[in-house]
Amino acid sequence: MNKTIGVIGLGIIGGTWARNYAADGVLAGCWNRTPQPQMPAWKNTPEEVVTAADMVQIVVADPPAVAGILEKILPWLGPGKIVVQSSTIDPASSEKFSAQVTASGARYLEAPFTGSKPAAENRQTVFFLGGFAGLVAEVEPLLSRISAHRFHLGTGAQAASVKLALNLNILAQMEGLAEALTIARRAGVGDEMFFRVLEKNVAYSGLVKLKEPKLRAGDFSPQFSVKHMHKDMRLATGMVHSTGSGQAGANAMPLLETLRERLRQVEEHGGADEDFSALIKLL
Repeated sequence: MNKTIGVIGLGIIGGTWARNYAADGVLAGCWNRTPQPQMPAWKNTPEEVVTAADMVQIVVADPPAVAGILEKILPWLGPGKIVVQSSTIDPASSEKFSAQVTASGARYLEAPFTGSKPAAENRQTVFFLGGFAGLVAEVEPLLSRISAHRFHLGTGAQAASVKLALNLNILAQMEGLAEALTIARRAGVGDEMFFRVLEKNVAYSGLVKLKEPKLRAGDFSPQFSVKHMHKDMRLATGMVHSTGSGQAGANAMPLLETLRERLRQVEEHGGADEDFSALIKLL
């Protein structure tokens, strides 16, 4: 119950978590590749974060970035240390990283999440946890400080898979919303009327509520960037190809491939760092 935590990776989400942990008095250290010495409990190296904290939460861009962090901190891990891996990665990487951390004597929990910047700021993140039940219970007091719900899904690979699956669903909804709004606009229907009608439709969702203000204002400042969503969809494609049944067409995910191409086009037009609602610009 008295464990401390360190955060490695201070992007949109990691930085918010670190500040919330600090406000609660449990942040022992934080580090980012691009220095942010103004952050509370800032450390100059990830190794210093590991030394200072009982539990280290990693939230960086992709599997290579996680691998780079682990290369630095593995010699400093050992019995008593816990690595909570919250970056969005693929199942194979989860299994690899878990084996590396476990070999050091430390313990590893896969903990991807859903919820963009507003959810993180309001401590409404939702975690998908993969690992031993005893470890899940042990980290619960700390993760509960920054999240509304925590689901124990089974293995780390399963947690990573569900995260990618949900991001595909979110992206599909975003493309559908962008196309529907564009059709309504072209018909001369105002945004206010469109969204009020949509509120009474079965398709109304948390995503619509979150993105309505951005779409109406043309505000594409990132809550979840195009480049990170595109990375996740590349990981999802690799996961699908590695788990197919071997039958003809078993690995085909036509919507996934279409959406990857849409994201590629947004990036091609300079929108990599914009919110993924910038898909509407292509229309």
